[in-house]
Amino acid sequence: MCERGVFLAGLAFVPAMAQTPAPRLHDHNLHAWMVYAGDHQFAGRWGVHLEGQWRRHDAGVRPQQLLLRPAINYQLKRDVALSAGYAYVTTHRYGEYPVQAAFPEHRLHQQATVQHRSGVVEFLHRLRNEQRWLGQRVLSTAGDTGDRTWRYQNRFRYMLRLVVPLKRQPWYFASSNELFLNYAPTREARTFDQNRAFAGIGRLVGRDTRVEAGYMQQTLLQRNAKVLELNHTIQIAIFSRLSFRRPVPVLRSD
Repeated sequence: MCERGVFLAGLAFVPAMAQTPAPRLHDHNLHAWMVYAGDHQFAGRWGVHLEGQWRRHDAGVRPQQLLLRPAINYQLKRDVALSAGYAYVTTHRYGEYPVQAAFPEHRLHQQATVQHRSGVVEFLHRLRNEQRWLGQRVLSTAGDTGDRTWRYQNRFRYMLRLVVPLKRQPWYFASSNELFLNYAPTREARTFDQNRAFAGIGRLVGRDTRVEAGYMQQTLLQRNAKVLELNHTIQIAIFSRLSFRRPVPVLRSD
């Protein structure tokens, strides 16, 4: 009941944060995201996280973002994992109120995940702290100067995810809600950054791989605090836990 309450509270928190006395423009978009995320053990408690996301606008026709995110994992306990890594992101122009020009972003992050079970339902809590450097081209009256400045921001993310097995195994239902909050010394940005609510169907493929497809509602407040993006997103993802450890050879007496 506690986890369900947190999950529903996260969903209800979005419109409350989005509403302010200032006029708000709404930008509805249709996106398609293709995701690969792998957590691969390589030595004892240590592992590597390899992630790539190809995000497209207009139902996959135009580019939206490219995200590459490697990290190092450490399994602190059976149900608690720590991670630290880097991400490179390129964001393109999209929507009715696009940025002036495509821009790159560099990120560092520190993360903790906690897993537990209640009956047949599996819960995952993910807490991630990010340091972000967003590139911005210097524009003048003559146009693009070719120079770039970097804007630093801090952001905290909390995701609650639940998985429920279906009667027709190996199929399952998955749902999650993730809240993004900016915090000091971030400048020129509201506390609320975005929220992602997801629901979909997944299937186990072997022992180490899962494939998921579903719908995600992304509510994103642009940095100007005037445009609220309501992005309808189709997400297809592959998750892998294939071990990179060498198998122990079996010694035979013959």
